[in-house]
Amino acid sequence: MNSALEVEADDTSSPRSSGGDQPGREEGFTLIIPAYNEELGIAEVLEKLRGWLAPLKGRMPVQVIVVDDGSTDKTAEILEAFSDEITLLRHTENRGYGAALKTGIRSANHPWVLITDADGTYPNESIPELLEHRNTNHMVVGARTGTLRQIPLIRRPPKWVLRKLASFLSRTDIPDLNSGLRIMRKATVERFIHLLPNGFSFTTTITLALLSAAYPVKYVPINYMKRAGKSKIRPIADTLNFLTLIIRTITYFEPLRVFIPLALLFILGAFAVGFGSYYGFGRFMDVTTVLLFVTGVQLMALGMVADVMSRNVR
Repeated sequence: MNSALEVEADDTSSPRSSGGDQPGREEGFTLIIPAYNEELGIAEVLEKLRGWLAPLKGRMPVQVIVVDDGSTDKTAEILEAFSDEITLLRHTENRGYGAALKTGIRSANHPWVLITDADGTYPNESIPELLEHRNTNHMVVGARTGTLRQIPLIRRPPKWVLRKLASFLSRTDIPDLNSGLRIMRKATVERFIHLLPNGFSFTTTITLALLSAAYPVKYVPINYMKRAGKSKIRPIADTLNFLTLIIRTITYFEPLRVFIPLALLFILGAFAVGFGSYYGFGRFMDVTTVLLFVTGVQLMALGMVADVMSRNVR
């Protein structure tokens, strides 16, 4: 079995061939599975993957990395049974979903990285279909828009709002903002890795980053099953984090998409207060009107400056 120390030492050596240059073979991919206290689902996921990946290994190089993100249950013990089939990386403490993916990406041997979850929610039998769309895209996402979608009802309204907001700000229809089943070109992900958070918002950020930077992204409908074990999602805290992250990421790439609507809101508010106070109450609320109008103009100017800076940074 490869320990984290062994893999880090290997990374300092010369890069290993991905197999993509071999005649008659497609570019290989590395499958990354982050696992944190997934003793109830990880074994079944890996056993099924064994069968689904077998036909692919004859066509292309395939590497499977499981990142044990500081599990305190029997996850590490269960992974021992698969030591001959996977590269096992370990965090000594829980660092987060995104951090586990980053560890796997940095240790990936092949030009494509494919991620999935260890809880059995994603239909990994759809992996071959995702692979079919690699040639014309930098990321192929399994969008949870299939006929079977076992997403808890309490999470659906905030997910819908966040998805619509992200679609508006990115000027792209996004069927699924944070699906955990997707394949991405490694070099493209590495370009944005400094922006990617260590938590669950990793997938949201990489989605917005690639769309804002005009990289081709393909969505493939998939089903979504009920997970094994308890979810690590915190509905209120994570929703607020996702909201903040969406605005921050779009501000980085397309600041005018954030500042212009805010500026217009204040300017329209100035006119509404001005006319409303004059015709409705017979007196003009000049201080409030001027304050709202000036704030709107300042936001517009700030957005233009941020847009120039953003283009220079990129």
